Amino acid sequence: MAKIPTSTVAGSSLIGGYVVARVTKVRPLGGAVLAVGGLWCARRWWRQSGPVTALLLTALYLAGFGGSHPLAKRIGAWPSVLSVASLSGLASWVFSDRHRR
Repeated sequence: MAKIPTSTVAGSSLIGGYVVARVTKVRPLGGAVLAVGGLWCARRWWRQSGPVTALLLTALYLAGFGGSHPLAKRIGAWPSVLSVASLSGLASWVFSDRHRR
Protein backbone atom coordinates (compact mmCIF):
# COMPACT_ATOMS: atom_id res chain seq x y z
CA MET A 1 0.00 0.00 0.00
CA ALA A 2 1.34 3.42 -0.94
CA LYS A 3 2.04 5.96 1.75
CA ILE A 4 -0.54 8.64 2.33
CA PRO A 5 0.73 11.98 0.98
CA THR A 6 1.36 14.66 3.60
CA SER A 7 -0.47 17.12 1.36
CA THR A 8 -3.67 15.14 1.89
CA VAL A 9 -3.25 14.96 5.66
CA ALA A 10 -2.20 18.62 6.03
CA GLY A 11 -5.20 19.92 4.11
CA SER A 12 -7.74 17.52 5.54
CA SER A 13 -6.64 17.94 9.14
CA LEU A 14 -7.16 21.71 8.87
CA ILE A 15 -10.64 21.13 7.43
CA GLY A 16 -11.35 18.28 9.85
CA GLY A 17 -10.29 20.32 12.87
CA TYR A 18 -12.67 23.07 11.88
CA VAL A 19 -15.54 20.64 11.29
CA VAL A 20 -15.00 18.84 14.60
CA ALA A 21 -14.85 22.12 16.54
CA ARG A 22 -17.94 23.47 14.80
CA VAL A 23 -20.08 20.33 15.06
CA THR A 24 -19.17 19.41 18.64
CA LYS A 25 -18.85 23.04 19.83
CA VAL A 26 -15.72 21.85 21.66
CA ARG A 27 -12.84 23.90 20.27
CA PRO A 28 -10.12 21.88 22.06
CA LEU A 29 -11.38 18.75 20.31
CA GLY A 30 -10.93 20.48 16.96
CA GLY A 31 -7.50 21.56 18.14
CA ALA A 32 -6.66 17.94 18.90
CA VAL A 33 -7.47 17.00 15.30
CA LEU A 34 -5.20 19.82 14.12
CA ALA A 35 -2.43 18.75 16.49
CA VAL A 36 -2.52 15.08 15.50
CA GLY A 37 -2.53 15.93 11.79
CA GLY A 38 0.20 18.53 12.18
CA LEU A 39 2.45 16.27 14.23
CA TRP A 40 2.01 13.40 11.79
CA CYS A 41 2.90 15.67 8.89
CA ALA A 42 5.85 17.26 10.67
CA ARG A 43 7.36 13.86 11.36
CA ARG A 44 6.93 12.76 7.76
CA TRP A 45 8.26 16.08 6.40
CA TRP A 46 11.35 15.66 8.59
CA ARG A 47 12.01 12.15 7.30
CA GLN A 48 11.14 12.88 3.66
CA SER A 49 12.62 16.32 3.17
CA GLY A 50 14.85 17.20 6.10
CA PRO A 51 14.63 19.55 9.06
CA VAL A 52 14.56 22.89 7.21
CA THR A 53 11.64 21.92 4.98
CA ALA A 54 9.85 20.30 7.92
CA LEU A 55 10.16 23.44 10.03
CA LEU A 56 9.01 25.70 7.20
CA LEU A 57 6.00 23.51 6.34
CA THR A 58 5.09 23.18 10.01
CA ALA A 59 5.28 26.97 10.37
CA LEU A 60 3.04 27.37 7.33
CA TYR A 61 0.55 24.85 8.74
CA LEU A 62 0.41 26.71 12.06
CA ALA A 63 0.22 30.09 10.33
CA GLY A 64 -2.67 28.77 8.26
CA PHE A 65 -4.52 27.77 11.39
CA GLY A 66 -3.86 31.10 13.08
CA GLY A 67 -4.43 33.14 9.94
CA SER A 68 -7.73 31.48 9.13
CA HIS A 69 -9.38 33.26 12.05
CA PRO A 70 -8.84 36.87 10.92
CA LEU A 71 -9.30 35.82 7.30
CA ALA A 72 -12.70 34.33 8.20
CA LYS A 73 -13.87 37.76 9.35
CA ARG A 74 -13.20 39.09 5.86
CA ILE A 75 -14.29 36.26 3.57
CA GLY A 76 -16.27 33.85 5.77
CA ALA A 77 -15.40 30.74 7.72
CA TRP A 78 -15.59 28.08 5.02
CA PRO A 79 -13.75 30.07 2.34
CA SER A 80 -11.05 30.85 4.89
CA VAL A 81 -10.63 27.24 6.02
CA LEU A 82 -10.62 25.94 2.45
CA SER A 83 -8.06 28.58 1.42
CA VAL A 84 -5.56 27.81 4.17
CA ALA A 85 -6.08 24.05 3.78
CA SER A 86 -5.42 24.32 0.05
CA LEU A 87 -2.32 26.43 0.60
CA SER A 88 -0.94 24.03 3.19
CA GLY A 89 -1.71 21.00 1.04
CA LEU A 90 -0.18 22.57 -2.07
CA ALA A 91 2.99 23.61 -0.23
CA SER A 92 3.29 20.10 1.24
CA TRP A 93 3.08 18.58 -2.20
CA VAL A 94 5.48 21.04 -3.83
CA PHE A 95 8.17 20.96 -1.13
CA SER A 96 7.90 17.40 0.16
CA ASP A 97 5.55 14.90 -1.48
CA ARG A 98 6.60 15.30 -5.09
CA HIS A 99 10.21 14.58 -4.11
CA ARG A 100 9.38 11.26 -2.40
CA ARG A 101 11.33 8.25 -3.49
